[in-house]
Order: sequence, then structure tokens, then C-alpha cells
Amino acid sequence: MKRERLQRGMIQVYTGNGKGKTTASLGLALRCIGHGYRVYMIQFMKGDIDYGELIAAQKLLSPYLTIKQMGRADFVNREAPDQIDIDWAQKAFKLAEEILLSGEYDVVILDEINVAVDFKLVDLEDLLRLLENKPEDVELILTGRYAKPEVTKVADLVTEMLDIKHYYTTGIDSRKGIEK
Repeated sequence: MKRERLQRGMIQVYTGNGKGKTTASLGLALRCIGHGYRVYMIQFMKGDIDYGELIAAQKLLSPYLTIKQMGRADFVNREAPDQIDIDWAQKAFKLAEEILLSGEYDVVILDEINVAVDFKLVDLEDLLRLLENKPEDVELILTGRYAKPEVTKVADLVTEMLDIKHYYTTGIDSRKGIEK
């Protein structure tokens, strides 16, 4: 039996300094899964961290949600990224191209792609080419701070998360089940 596909996929961007970009994309993924759509999330610059969404995807949402971490657990140096971080980002981008064009997924989430572009781990022109070649029936979500104006211009929806107040400023670290 042939599964139902999206009639028209859009490009959405979640950006800004506020919390909630990845969380918003996961909320959209959950909604899509409820309707039987398949979602693939590639997490740029994230690796070897037990985020709750990875555990949930494996326990509850397989095969509808696949999450692939593509990076190290360490922070990436914005001014002088290590070659391993560049290599991870390039592998992630190549996978993104393959997944987007595979026809197997209805929603593709490129988590932290905006940061990867800003840090020059992924070339802006390559991302713009990917957006231009997006299949009509695939929803593409781009998350991360620092979305480039060229990307937001092409997008169908852009949401900016504002950091008005955050408990990190009081010294509270990431909490299991909330931020990770």
C-alpha cells in the first residue's frame, strides 16, 4: 500500500538566541508522526550526547522518526574549527542531500544547520542549492542561531526565538529531560 505524502512541502526556519528551536522542530515531528508521516532529523555539531529525543525516537517513535547525530560532544570553536568538526559537518550535509532526495521521508529536519553555516563548516551556497532542489512533497526544517538572510529570504516560514530571560544566566546548567 502506498503511503500518503505531503501535497506541498515548505521550508521552515527556527532561529534566534532564545531556547526552543530544536524543541519546536521535534514538536512538529511528533505532529507529523501522528498522521503517519516519516521524519528524519540530522543533528549537526551534536554527537555522543544522550538527548531525550534520541531515547524517545528509539523507544517509541521508530520507524517514523530517525535521528542521526553528526558531530562530537565537544563545543566547536567558531573562529578556528577543528578539521574533525568540518569533516563531521560535511558528512552530515552529504547525508542531508541523500535523505532529502530519497523519497523515503516527508519531513527532514536539519538541526543546527544555521550554526554550521555561520561557523563555515557548511558552505552557504551549498545550502541554498539544497533548498532550491528540495522536492515539492518534503517539508524541510532548518534550526539554529544565526540564520543567514539569504536563507530566510528563500524560506516559507521564519520564526525567531528571543532570549528575554533564561535561567542559564543564574548558573543553572542543562537539565536532563528539559534541555537534553
